Amino acid sequence: MRNKMAVVTGASSGFGLVTSIELAKKGYTVIATMRNLNSSTNLLNEATSVGVRDLIHIKELDVTVNQSIQNLMGYIESLGCIDVLVNNAGYAGAGFVEEIPIDEFRKQFETNVFGAINLTQAVLPIMRQQQSGKIINVSSISGKVGFPGLSPYVSSKYALEGWSESLRLEMIPFGIDVVLIEPGSFQTNIWSSGKQITEKSLKRESPYYKTMQSLESHINKEASNYGDPRDVAKLISMICDKKSPSLRYPIGKGVKLTILLKTILPWKIWERLVLKQIK
Repeated sequence: MRNKMAVVTGASSGFGLVTSIELAKKGYTVIATMRNLNSSTNLLNEATSVGVRDLIHIKELDVTVNQSIQNLMGYIESLGCIDVLVNNAGYAGAGFVEEIPIDEFRKQFETNVFGAINLTQAVLPIMRQQQSGKIINVSSISGKVGFPGLSPYVSSKYALEGWSESLRLEMIPFGIDVVLIEPGSFQTNIWSSGKQITEKSLKRESPYYKTMQSLESHINKEASNYGDPRDVAKLISMICDKKSPSLRYPIGKGVKLTILLKTILPWKIWERLVLKQIK
């Protein structure tokens, strides 16, 4: 009886790394993908330390490059199956709308949205023929709640949410589950080395400079409350083996309450609460 096969994108760090480990611990053969194979050291060391190195196969993948996806698909097709795709590759673009070049918005969407769509389109024929499979898209609370200074990231996650809803409805007849993971703030590098702030918003002459400093201060102040990314990995692992999973899984401190308040409060009250956090 074969091991189940999972593909995890953005596996060099953060959720991708710990999810690859968690799935391997459950007996999955994991194709752990990343743009730069030189970034695989931490994953391989962790896999070796917990005794699952033989179940993890490192493959190069840039989700924004068609040829890179085709190369990966050649490998997957040689294996003949794929049970789980975890669309995790992404980064956080920041800055204020007036100052963000439109190309930075496009770049954000190329990775966080179009990359996920492109790879999913590539694996769906295999899953459809199997009449089984799971597409797990790592979204964010930012796909449900907007925040000033983060519009590239927020808008990309809102787009991922809408696309996932449509895809789920399309895939139900073929036995394929589509799931959204909606983490709050966790101890990953997306808000440190992974965050890309547009240049203008970092300059003192920017009209948004003080607000950007307040935003950075708020993020740094909350860092001690960030969750353990292994909790997200364990959730993803559980969903992989779950029959008929739900569409959405919010996770993290205060996430469910935040989404609830955003839903029920009048907008004027909600915006005062949000802006108060960065004053």
